[in-house]
Amino acid sequence: MAARGHVQDPNDRRLRPIYDYLDNGNNKMAIQQADKLLKKHKDLHCAKVLKAIGLQRTGKQDEAYALAQEVAALEPTDDNSLQALTILYREMHRPELVTKLYEAAVKKVPNSEEYHSHLFMAYARVGEYKKMQQAGMALYKIVPKNPYYFWSVMSLIMQSISAQDENLSKTMFLPLAERMVEKMVKEDKIEAEAEVELYYMILERLEKYQEALDVVRGKLGEKLTSELQSRENKCMAMYKKLCRWPECNALSRRLLLKNSDDWQFYITYFDSVFQLIDESWTPPLEEEHSLEGEVHYSIEQAVKFIEERITEESKSTRPLRGPYLAKLELIRRLRCRGCNDEYKLGDPEELMFQYFKKFGDKPCCFTDLKVFVDLLPSSQYTKFISQLLEVIPLSSTTESEIALPADIKALQQHLCVVQLSRLLGIYHAMDKKQKLTVVRELMLRYHHGLEFGEEMAVWQCLTLLEEGLSHSPSNAQFKLLLIRIYCRLGAFEPVAELYSSLDAKHIQHDTIGYLLTRYAESLGHYAAASQSCNFALRFFHSNQKDTSEYIIQAYKYGAFEKIPEFIAFRNRLNSSLHFAQVRTERMLLDLLLEANISSSLEESIKSMSLSPEEDDIPWKDLRDNRDLTVLFNWDPKDRDISEEHRKLSLEEETLWLRIRSLTLRLVSGLPTLSHSIQPKNSEKTAENGVSSKIDTIRSLLQQLEAAVDSGKKFLEQKIQYPVLGPPPTRMAGFFSNGSCQCQTSLFYLVSDIYELDTNGLEDSAEVQERIGNSFKSLIERLTDLFNKCKGDLIEVRDGTLKTQPNLLENLVFFVETISITQWVSSYCDGVLRPFKSNLQKKKKKKKETNVAMPPVFTHFLDYVTELQTLTSNVIDHIKGLEIILTALKLEELSLKDTLLLQEEKKFTKTVQGKVQSSYQHSVQEIGELLKKRLDTIKKLKI
Repeated sequence: MAARGHVQDPNDRRLRPIYDYLDNGNNKMAIQQADKLLKKHKDLHCAKVLKAIGLQRTGKQDEAYALAQEVAALEPTDDNSLQALTILYREMHRPELVTKLYEAAVKKVPNSEEYHSHLFMAYARVGEYKKMQQAGMALYKIVPKNPYYFWSVMSLIMQSISAQDENLSKTMFLPLAERMVEKMVKEDKIEAEAEVELYYMILERLEKYQEALDVVRGKLGEKLTSELQSRENKCMAMYKKLCRWPECNALSRRLLLKNSDDWQFYITYFDSVFQLIDESWTPPLEEEHSLEGEVHYSIEQAVKFIEERITEESKSTRPLRGPYLAKLELIRRLRCRGCNDEYKLGDPEELMFQYFKKFGDKPCCFTDLKVFVDLLPSSQYTKFISQLLEVIPLSSTTESEIALPADIKALQQHLCVVQLSRLLGIYHAMDKKQKLTVVRELMLRYHHGLEFGEEMAVWQCLTLLEEGLSHSPSNAQFKLLLIRIYCRLGAFEPVAELYSSLDAKHIQHDTIGYLLTRYAESLGHYAAASQSCNFALRFFHSNQKDTSEYIIQAYKYGAFEKIPEFIAFRNRLNSSLHFAQVRTERMLLDLLLEANISSSLEESIKSMSLSPEEDDIPWKDLRDNRDLTVLFNWDPKDRDISEEHRKLSLEEETLWLRIRSLTLRLVSGLPTLSHSIQPKNSEKTAENGVSSKIDTIRSLLQQLEAAVDSGKKFLEQKIQYPVLGPPPTRMAGFFSNGSCQCQTSLFYLVSDIYELDTNGLEDSAEVQERIGNSFKSLIERLTDLFNKCKGDLIEVRDGTLKTQPNLLENLVFFVETISITQWVSSYCDGVLRPFKSNLQKKKKKKKETNVAMPPVFTHFLDYVTELQTLTSNVIDHIKGLEIILTALKLEELSLKDTLLLQEEKKFTKTVQGKVQSSYQHSVQEIGELLKKRLDTIKKLKI
C-alpha cells in the first residue's frame, strides 16, 4: 500500500494516516479515519475507496462493493483512486472490474501512457487477448516504443494458442503476427533479444523452420546472447525439424569438442550418425560437408570420436562422466542394431566396472549405471557385484564381524553396490532367513555410517526410520517413508507433523499433497483434514491470481516465450485431479462437521454455492499431477511402478472422485425439494420448477449407480500397486463395509418421500409400504455396517502388536452414512410433519377420535427410535475403545523376534506411543461428532 506512486498535495497529507492504518492491518481505525475525512471532504473519492478496502478486510464485502461501485460510477481519473480501486478489486477476486475502470479512464485521458499500459495489464489479468492486441497498438501509437508494439504481437500469438480452430490460428493470427514483425525487420527497428525470440516463436509455430533457421543464423541471431548456447540450441532444433542430419551431426560434434560432458549433444550425435547411415549419406566431393562443418557418417567414425573424447578426458583436471557413458550408450545402440560384434568397443561388464572404479563414490553412479544394466547377461549379475565389492576397501576386526568401509568414499561405493544388488534382483531371490541376515547387516552398516512384510517388520521399519530421523532431522526420504508407513497403520497424528516439517512449497501441494489429504479424514482426524485441505486449496486458489502477475511481468520484461508456459501451467493446475478431489472432499467434510449442527443443511449448501445441476469438474481434461516417484526406489523393473500402474491409479482415483462428487451433488439437492403445506399436483410442480429438481436427483442417482458399477468392475481386477507406488483409494472399503448400499438406498428413499409429498396421503398405500420397508432395510444395513466397526484397534498378542486400521475407516464411513441418514430423515420429517398437522386439524374440526393415522407415521417414528438406539450403541462402543486405548501399557511390551539393538528399543516405544496417541485422538473426534449427530436425530419428532 505504501508504494502508491505520486499523490497530489494536499490530499497526500490527508490520506497518509488511512494508508498507514491499512498497511499496519488496523482496518477499523482506517475506516474511522476515512469517515472523518469524508465529513470534511465529501468529494475525496480515494478516501471512499480506502474505506471500502477496510470494509473488505473486516468481512463486510457487500458494503465494500457498494462503496467501490459508487466511486467507479463517477469514472475517476486521479491516480490515487484508480490504484486503490485496483487493489480492492484484486482482493475481491474481481479483476474484470479493473478493465472497466481503466477503459473509462482512457476515454477521458486518451493520451496517457500510464493509463493505457494499466488497461493492457488489466486485460492480461483476465486473458482478453483481442483487447490486449488493440490496447497494445493504441499504446504504440501514443508512444512509439518497441515493447508496446511487441505486446500487441504477443497478444496475437496468444489468440492463436487459445483459438479452438487450429486452422484459424495458422491462417489468420500467426500470419498477421509474422507480417507485423517483418515490417519491423524491414525498417531495421528490431532492438532487443526478446523481439528476435518472438519472431522465432512465430515462425516455429507456423512450421516455417527454414525461415526460423535463417533468422537464428543471420544478423538477428547475434542478439541471442542471454542464455548459454541459445543460438546453437535453436539451430539444432530447426535442423531436427528439417531432418538436416548432416548439420545436426556436425553441430553436435562441434559442441562436444567444446564440452565433452554435455549429454544432450551425445544423444543428438548418435541419432544423426545412425540416420545418416540408414540414408547411406556420403559427403559432397568438392564442397564442405555441411553448413556446420565436418560430418561423421559411419560407425567407425563414431567409435573413433568417442574413444578420442575418453582420451581427452584422461588429460582433464576434472573427471567427466559423459565420454564413458557415451561409450556404453553407443554399445547399447549397436547391440539394438545387431552389429556389436563387428566393432570392438569393449565388454560392457568391464566398462561398467571401470566406470564404478572411477565414479563409484559419487551418488550419481547408481542412476548412471541403472540405464545400462540390461547390457549385462543375468548369469553375470552375481559375478559383477562380487567384482565391484572386491575394489571397495572394507575391513573387519574379527572373522565373525561384517567388513565395514574405512572412510566416506568407501561407504558411498558400498552403498552404490547395495543399490545395484537390489536393482539386479539379487536380494529378491533370497529366502526369508537370508533376507533377515541382509537386513541385520544393513542396519549395522547404517549405525557404522553415523560415525562419519509382516506387521513386525513394519514396526521395525518405523523404529529404524525414527532413529534415522533423529540423526538426520532434515532427511525428506525418511519423512516420506514414515508418512506412508504410519498411514498404513492408520495413525495420522504423526503424519501431519512430518508433512509440515517437509515444508512443501508451491507446486508440491499438488504433486505430493495426496500423501496427506488421502488419509486425514479417512482416519478420523477431522480437524487435521480441514487444515490439510485448506493448505492445498489456498495454493490452487492463489494460482489464478499469481499466474496473472507472472504473465504481466513477462510482458514488462519481454520474456514472451514464457507467457504460453505460464498459461499452460495455470490450465494444468485448474485441471488438476488433486484440486478436484480436495475441493469435493472439503465440501463433504464441511457438511459432515456443520450441516444441521452449527447451521442448517440449506445454509451450509448456500454458503458453498453448491447446486446439484452444476458439475464444475473438467472430467475430460483431468490431469494427474501426482509425483509417484518422490520416494527413492532401487527395485528391479518388475517391482517398480510402471506406466500401467499410473494409468490404473488414475482410473481408480477418477472413479472414486465421480462417486464422491455425485454424492455431494445429491446431498446438495435435498434442500431444493421444498414443499408447500397443501398437497401438490403434477401441474403445479411443473409450473414452480420443483419437478425438474426431483428429475435432477433421479438423474444423479442413475449416474451414481453407473459409477458404482464401474467401480466394482474395476476392483474385480484385484490390482496390487507396488509398496512405494500410489496409495489405493477408499473405494474398496466403501463397497465392502456396506456404506455404498446404505447411501444409495437413502437417495432412493428421498425419491419415494418426494412422491408421497407430491401426491398426498390418499391412495398412497403402496408408496407408504415401500417407505416403511426402506426404513427397516436401512436400519438393518446400518447395523451390519456397525458390526464391521467392532473389534480392537490395537492389541498385544503373543508378545506382538496387532493393529486393525480398517476399523477406523469403517467408523468414519459409519459417521458419514449416519450424517446422510440424518439429512434425509430431516427431509422426511419436513414432509410428514405438515401432513400430520393437517390430519390433526381435521380431527378437531370433525371431533372424531378414532380416525386411523396412515402407517407411514408409525414407520417413521419406529425408524427414528431404532436410529437413536443404534447411534447410542456405536457411541458406547467408541467409549469402550477409548478406555482400552488409554489403559494399554505399550511401554511394558517387549517385542519378540526383533532385529533391534538395545539402544534402538527406545525408538520402538516412541513409535508405539505415537500410534496409540493417534488412535486415541481418532476415536475421540469420531465419538464427539457422532454425539452431535445423535442430538440432531433426537429432534426428529413429527
